[in-house]
Amino acid sequence: MLERTEARTTTGRGRLFDSVLETIGDTPVIRINNLGVDHATIYVKAEFFNPASSVKDRLAIAIIEDAERSGALKPGQTVVEATSGNTGIGLAMVCAQKGYPLVVTMADSFSVERRRLMRMLGAKVVLTPRAQKGLGMYRKAVELAEKNGWFLAHQFETAANAAIHETTTAREIVNDFAGSRLDYFVTGYGTGGTVVGVSRVLRRERPETKIILSEPANAQLLGSGHAQPREGDGAPAASHPAFEPHPIQGWTPDFIPKVLQEAIDEHYYDQIVPIAGPKAMEWTKALAQKEGIFTGISGGATFGVARQIAEAAPAGSVLLCMLPDTGERYLSTPLYESIPAEMDAAELELSLSTPGFQLPA
Repeated sequence: MLERTEARTTTGRGRLFDSVLETIGDTPVIRINNLGVDHATIYVKAEFFNPASSVKDRLAIAIIEDAERSGALKPGQTVVEATSGNTGIGLAMVCAQKGYPLVVTMADSFSVERRRLMRMLGAKVVLTPRAQKGLGMYRKAVELAEKNGWFLAHQFETAANAAIHETTTAREIVNDFAGSRLDYFVTGYGTGGTVVGVSRVLRRERPETKIILSEPANAQLLGSGHAQPREGDGAPAASHPAFEPHPIQGWTPDFIPKVLQEAIDEHYYDQIVPIAGPKAMEWTKALAQKEGIFTGISGGATFGVARQIAEAAPAGSVLLCMLPDTGERYLSTPLYESIPAEMDAAELELSLSTPGFQLPA
């Protein structure tokens, strides 16, 4: 455990920002001190430091500004996208700042907080039946775009997705580890943009870094070896046969996105490591309670895989894993089932240990 003896000071960021959108990126890399292993060092890249609290803020700004430059998105035009939540929240932030109406389609299985956050940011949220999975919400977005002449964000197919991670996320990692070891980079996947964009740079500039990709143990789309059925434009033609519902929201939709296909075709990852949902939640809670790092289930999943890799890694190894979002996005999910809202027995005992300011029985 690290201890500080000198008083803390701050100096500011050294600049003034013209809008919230300028604060996207440059997220910190943080060393793990209490949950690590003795012979290796684990760092996490904390994407919840983005202004809307997830890695998808990068994707959201990339999609909108790329479409503005190309003319695909007209001033005041409505944006529509299918999302499990984080991309929608990021898009809602970007669209609020830039003045675009936003409509999001989302399966009703995802956490209620996500709907409320998007609506708080001014978006409309159209729910689709959970039985139709990610493909259902995807096709609903396509229908709405075609019917109304809206701009479809295409997060699962757009080249802007991996490109923003190549020019920002990967550059931050390379700069942060300049002159230092980086033996393993560990990430999960949703659209695949993070792993593709970062891998393009690491394969070129840090070829010694092994890239570890993870996915839910009960939804091993890549691990199954089965190809994804696709339409001519690369869109999914059907759900992947290896998919099953899983609790790691934001990871692994029921199809392999076109963006992720590059990682498969170019052999960007060195190993695929599955992790079970309950184990992911255990690590999420451990990060909060032992490190003070508040991340979502996907962050716990990625860290759990990084911890597993670290245990078997050679002495002196350095690992970096992605933490995609914040734990506040999961309050209504099983992650919090064991976290009571009322006082437990120990807390009640503390309350009763002094005579004043007690709640009525």
